[in-house]
Amino acid sequence: MAVKTIALLGSTGSIGVNTLSVVADHPERFRVVALVAGDNGPGLIEQALRFRPDVVAIHQIRMAESVRQGLAGTGILVLSGPEGVIEAATWPSAQLVVSAIVGAAGLEPTWAALRAGKDIALANKECLVMAGSLFMAEVARQGVRLIPVDS
Repeated sequence: MAVKTIALLGSTGSIGVNTLSVVADHPERFRVVALVAGDNGPGLIEQALRFRPDVVAIHQIRMAESVRQGLAGTGILVLSGPEGVIEAATWPSAQLVVSAIVGAAGLEPTWAALRAGKDIALANKECLVMAGSLFMAEVARQGVRLIPVDS
């Protein structure tokens, strides 16, 4: 069985932590290539040191420098702000995007991942509440899988 590569949006929240637990229990099945957090820089650093993704993104730009310092010498690319989150969500080597960013903040990066042709494991119901018909039409157009997940 081939290893499934994952971009995890909302990695420091409860669903993100649970997702990483599954990844840790099944390293032969999953590899995290991108981690995204809102403002928990220390948590993101800890996760990145453990799972060694290609890239991390922190939404809060003011936290970016401390994350860069915490990951110095690892070769992990550190992005920040909304643009960095979208870049991580659409990371080329990611096959599956776990969308666990809370609320409306999750819509734009999840939409970008969907438009990039990624399968989506959706824990963010707001994406469907705010843009359900558009979202489902794009799922069909892209021919990707939309997988509901919950904590």
